[in-house]
Formats: sequence, structure tokens, C-alpha cells
Amino acid sequence: MGVRLRTARRHRGWSLQEVEKRSELEFRSSVLGAYERGERAISVQRLHRLAALYQIDVAHLIPSAVEGNGEVMIDLDEMSRVDDDVSDLIRRFLVAIQMRRRAGATSMAVRHGDLELLAALARSDRTTIRQVLSQLE
Repeated sequence: MGVRLRTARRHRGWSLQEVEKRSELEFRSSVLGAYERGERAISVQRLHRLAALYQIDVAHLIPSAVEGNGEVMIDLDEMSRVDDDVSDLIRRFLVAIQMRRRAGATSMAVRHGDLELLAALARSDRTTIRQVLSQLE
């Protein structure tokens, strides 16, 4: 959930201090940072108030039960039809994975750890990366 909180805040273009100010000190920057790093749990009530502050549905902040479990199988040949900056980063990352695994197949498994690293590189979250990769299944 922390990644989703950070992504929502950054989508608004706000710093931790900006959220603190806009929330009239309800969400201290140090506490919000701890939520985003997964070091502290957020209550349901506070999560709803934070979603309202970010002007998004709280459902966007809650990971699904199966999110991040297992691996995603993708068809590397389909990668050429997806064209944007994130997809270009994903494409280069997948080629590197394929080379490291010495895989010559046209499909490959993107593992949980790969998704984590890719999300960090793309300054995104696993859900967004999975959505892009789901176009390649």
C-alpha cells in the first residue's frame, strides 16, 4: 500500500511537506513517509481522509489480495506493439532479464522481484507495471 500512497502523492505533484500543509497538519510528513515506506500501518479512517485529500477513490490505494503474487507470463513478440516511455523502460529491462537467464524463448516469466525492481525504476507501482505487462500476455 505504501507504494500506492507515494504514487498518488507524486501524481498530485506534492511533497510530503505539501501534504502536511494541505492537510492542516493532520498528516505529518514524517508519519506519511512511514506509511509510504511500509513502516507504519494506516487506519481505515485516515486512509479515507488521505484519499479525499488526494481526490481519488480509496480503492485506488488498496492493493488487491492477489496483487504481487506469483509471476506474470509475457509474450516478448508483443512488446513491439506497446509504445510509451514506461513500455520502453520495460522493454529494455525484459531484454536484460532474458539475457541474464540465457532464455531464447519468445515468452518469459516476470517474477515478483522483477516487478518490484521494474516498478522502482519506472517510479511507479507493481499494479501499473502489471497492467502494462498484461497487454503482453
